[in-house]
Amino acid sequence: MGKNSTWQDDYWLLLMQLYLQKPVGLKSQYSRPMVELSLELHIPPQVLFAKMCEIANLQTPRIERLWETYSRNPRRLGRAASLLRQMKGFGSADAFYDGVAVNESFELDWQPLKEDARLTPVMLILILDLYFHLTPITMVPETPEVVELARLIKLKAVEVSEILNVYKCCDPYLRQSAGKQRPDADGNSLLKPCQQVWQRFGNSDTEELTSYASQLKEYFRS
Repeated sequence: MGKNSTWQDDYWLLLMQLYLQKPVGLKSQYSRPMVELSLELHIPPQVLFAKMCEIANLQTPRIERLWETYSRNPRRLGRAASLLRQMKGFGSADAFYDGVAVNESFELDWQPLKEDARLTPVMLILILDLYFHLTPITMVPETPEVVELARLIKLKAVEVSEILNVYKCCDPYLRQSAGKQRPDADGNSLLKPCQQVWQRFGNSDTEELTSYASQLKEYFRS
């Protein structure tokens, strides 16, 4: 059983509160506030974004009633949202979900790696996308694209470069290239999480990965 894995009507209050945050309107699917609410509710960001579109369109009579009640009274909405969080045990999740089996899926991408708490799988996904836009010789700290991504995700350029080089060990094309030996990363603790990300995205359409990475970057910009 997943914790809060399905939509509940009470969540309209929390989503409307986010919608009404300045600038009022739709928030990017992977903006930081949207992701944080997604993790809080254990509902994927794309589901919340679709629900927020319903708010924007006043799509149902229920949403219209909520809009009439709260859209011009943010304090009232804030009190209702705060009460909801208290009632749902959001402030004491460990106690509230004690004994409940947790089925985490998308949340894992946003959690720190056990191998390096500074990193998350999302950051590795962004670095993998960069990998496919560079050549091996440009996977160095001085490359502008490496510097730019490092600045965005708050790492050092040399750290991004090191992860790019770990991905070389996951790349079957490098292993098959004539006269090229497989890079050695056997002692690198990030090899396993990089392999896991490669298995998910490394053999798929690179354009789809780039589109996804572009959306994920919104989290780090907000």
